[in-house]
Amino acid sequence: MNELLLEGLSAMLIGMGTVLSFLCLMICAMFVMSKCVRKLNEIFPEALPQTAGGAKKIASGDDSEIAAAIIAAMFKK
Repeated sequence: MNELLLEGLSAMLIGMGTVLSFLCLMICAMFVMSKCVRKLNEIFPEALPQTAGGAKKIASGDDSEIAAAIIAAMFKK
């Protein structure tokens, strides 16, 4: 019985050690990939999309358009 318990314990330790080493390896690989992607993003920056009309500014005192949009959303079926 003692020998069977030792075999089970050794199998458990080997399995848990394998999983732990794989997880540590995966975390290290993710850190390396993060650094590579960050460096590539500095070399090849992402282009910002161009809009045709530009941004429309709403005056702080003009809430009529916002109120109309809220009312339209409430009564939309």
